[in-house]
Amino acid sequence: MADKRMSAADAVAQIKDGMTVGIGGWGPRRKPMALVREMLRSPLKDLTLVVYGGADVGMLCAAGKVKKLIFAFVTLDFIPLEPYFRQARQNGALEVMEIDEGMMMLGLKAAAMRVPFIPTRIGLGTDVLPRNPGIKLVDSPYDERQWVAMPALPLDVALLHVDRADARGVCQVKGPDIYMDELFARAAKQTFASCDELVDSRFFESSEESRYVFWERAHTSGVVHAPGGAHPSSCAPLYGFDAKHFKEYAASAKEEGGWQKYAERYVHCGEQEYLERVGGIDAVRKLPLPVF
Repeated sequence: MADKRMSAADAVAQIKDGMTVGIGGWGPRRKPMALVREMLRSPLKDLTLVVYGGADVGMLCAAGKVKKLIFAFVTLDFIPLEPYFRQARQNGALEVMEIDEGMMMLGLKAAAMRVPFIPTRIGLGTDVLPRNPGIKLVDSPYDERQWVAMPALPLDVALLHVDRADARGVCQVKGPDIYMDELFARAAKQTFASCDELVDSRFFESSEESRYVFWERAHTSGVVHAPGGAHPSSCAPLYGFDAKHFKEYAASAKEEGGWQKYAERYVHCGEQEYLERVGGIDAVRKLPLPVF
């Protein structure tokens, strides 16, 4: 079997300027932040992001790496508007395709199925259509109705974070929600997954463990061992999101040169030093899970 283990730098080196990159997770939950920080350390630019966004979007916008954003929302939940995304949007720095959560899911599903669109009633009668003239209506061959033809959202690369993975690319998510990560994996030409724990392949011989595997290992191009790699977002059931860190991050957006100061302290230092500066991996794993 192929050994798909690699460093975060090796994974990010597969991304080229102008590519379309899907980032898994949901708001402040299970974001591949170690991979995002590696992107921030790279010279990448002119990216199109497809995302149910959180700080991943804000940071990449603050660093000037995003040309276009295809999104359903960008939020930190308890901080409703992601601050650096808000700045970029208000300054007109982004091309955007803002769509409904369900429409984005169908766009990823269409790409995963290798079909050009999926018909849906989602979006009918809303401002989503006039604000996105590229999304067309299609006549039904079975009745006289028209449906939204949600176009496929094919990805050059998908970046995901999972609880556990093995060297073959088998990935496990034990949290209460897979979000759309399996669709991101199937919609992409290449998928790179960071994991909190790297396990022996025999770990998945148990049906109790393999039942939490949601996509085929053939869809995983590379595995990056990154303990705490979702921080400051959560990775339930391993750890919750870091509200204190998110507040510090959001506050930096109100300061002169705030992004540069934040990036100097938490990005350019490297991943191991980052973990130390946020309290260490033991502190990350003690972060309480959010209750909704």
